[in-house]
Amino acid sequence: MTRRKLTEDEIDLWQKVVKQTERLSPGAHSTPPYPPKPKPKPINQPEPRLDPFEVGSRSRSKPEKHDLKPSIASSLASDPLQMDKKSFRRMKGGKLRPEGKLDLHGMRIDTAHPALTRFILSAQAAGKRLVLVVTGKGKERDEPGPMPVPRGVLRHKVPQWLSLPPLSQAVMQVTPAHFSHGGEGAYYVYLRRRR
Repeated sequence: MTRRKLTEDEIDLWQKVVKQTERLSPGAHSTPPYPPKPKPKPINQPEPRLDPFEVGSRSRSKPEKHDLKPSIASSLASDPLQMDKKSFRRMKGGKLRPEGKLDLHGMRIDTAHPALTRFILSAQAAGKRLVLVVTGKGKERDEPGPMPVPRGVLRHKVPQWLSLPPLSQAVMQVTPAHFSHGGEGAYYVYLRRRR
């Protein structure tokens, strides 16, 4: 039968006992040697497991765009769909013909906003459902300057105006027009029925 080795706690306990005991006959025996402390066992750490590596497995398909202001088309596309899906697909595909058209080319903001308000409210009063608002794509600036200016001020303002009162109660859906009706320089405006 093999003797087991003492643990470190057992050795410490034994040393405390030896210090507190008194000898029966002092000087008869030399001091007994303390048993050696066991060597600390090495801690077995598991080897790090590496996932299998494949070239290009973690590469991104496209670099991230840091666009602080999304495009008009993407912001309009993120709006919830208010109208019938089938009619919306036909409208975006250019299959529905607009019943009215407002051309804002060459207008300034102070004249374009009242003209848009008048046109949308009168079109709704006349029972029209789909109208086309042409803003144009805007001019490239010769001198960009220190502050970025969006190209086509009316193109950016019209969707905002349509989402604010009094036009918001008349407008059901706004989306960029099909290229046959002006593409990026025009908007389809689908109106609610007048009650």
